Amino acid sequence: PGLIDAHCHISFDEPSSNDELFFHRREGLAAIVAAYNVRKVLRSGVTTLFDADTIYNVSLDLRDAIEGGVTEGPRMLCGGNALFTSVGGTAGLLVPDEGAVGYLKVTRTRDEIVTEIRQQAKRGVDWIKIHVTGLIPRQRAAGEIQVWNLEELELAARTAHELGLPIVGHCRNASSTRDAARAGFDMILHATNMDDEALAAVCETKVPIVPTLTFQAVLADHGDKIGASAFLQDLFAKEIADSSRQLKAAHDAGVPLLCGTESGFSITPYGEWHWRELQVFVDDIGMAPAEALICATRKAAKVLGLSDIGTIEPGKRADLIVVDGDVTQDVTLLGRPGGVRHVFKAGLAIDIETPMPERTPLPSWRVSTYSTMIATRQAVLGRREEDR
Repeated sequence: PGLIDAHCHISFDEPSSNDELFFHRREGLAAIVAAYNVRKVLRSGVTTLFDADTIYNVSLDLRDAIEGGVTEGPRMLCGGNALFTSVGGTAGLLVPDEGAVGYLKVTRTRDEIVTEIRQQAKRGVDWIKIHVTGLIPRQRAAGEIQVWNLEELELAARTAHELGLPIVGHCRNASSTRDAARAGFDMILHATNMDDEALAAVCETKVPIVPTLTFQAVLADHGDKIGASAFLQDLFAKEIADSSRQLKAAHDAGVPLLCGTESGFSITPYGEWHWRELQVFVDDIGMAPAEALICATRKAAKVLGLSDIGTIEPGKRADLIVVDGDVTQDVTLLGRPGGVRHVFKAGLAIDIETPMPERTPLPSWRVSTYSTMIATRQAVLGRREEDR
């Protein structure tokens, strides 16, 4: 079956920083660029994607354009702006005290939580996303900290469910994963750094998890080639190893694990690494290749509420990929150049042979820097010259 990427950011266009993502994107151009990028995703063999949050309403409009035959791309399920508290999230002090920026909306009170969810329902979202953890300056805890309490999470889940919408949480520490599971969330992104209490909560509720370790895997494997530090490479490799133990325990207990890649950042460009999470599932979590494929197809379709895709059988939509080799023995075949030979979406053959139009730089779209280092005398002259 066609692959399902359960964690993709199609509206972002591969930023290298939150500064770029928040302050260098224009809504109209972002929509046009997203329509270009989504074709790369489809050509890679992904026939369905879940985009949990969006800048402006770009992903929602792109979803509707694809469904209406205006442009080509995978079928999409989308969230709106991710809900933040005024503590912030993974963008630190770039997150405002109120209002919206980039892919997020700050909700300061319980009334604002309810209002924002209701307004997103009016705009036609498929899911509600809550950013349950974040980073703050001078925090004492390692990694991200929980910035929503249990009562707020329960309120958000109840409000979404009353409107017939599922809810997903970004959870990158133990307490957030525990509380999202207890609050009745329908899916959890990451669930890294779980302790025994968090593991027990997800195993009891069987809330599906999208580990999304592709970002870390690509940087750990190739960071030296793209300018990342050795420290960061080692840190991300350790995060994969540490989290995989608890994720394996969850999988063994019957918790559905889905494949998501966080494609849409400079580390995870569109069309390049949608297969990499399957390799993480095999190499680090210990699944057989066929099990990993089920996580990227049948299980994902079920969790996302798409009963007509995910398997090859009579009555289902013919989302199919043809791969050179036996992927039930080696999932890396999906990532080899030319490995995906044919892609079909709903029975229609997708052109993956004709080169896409070459893209050139867009004005004011990327962050520009004065330099890559500070021009101290020692840096530019060397120690000996500086001492003269």
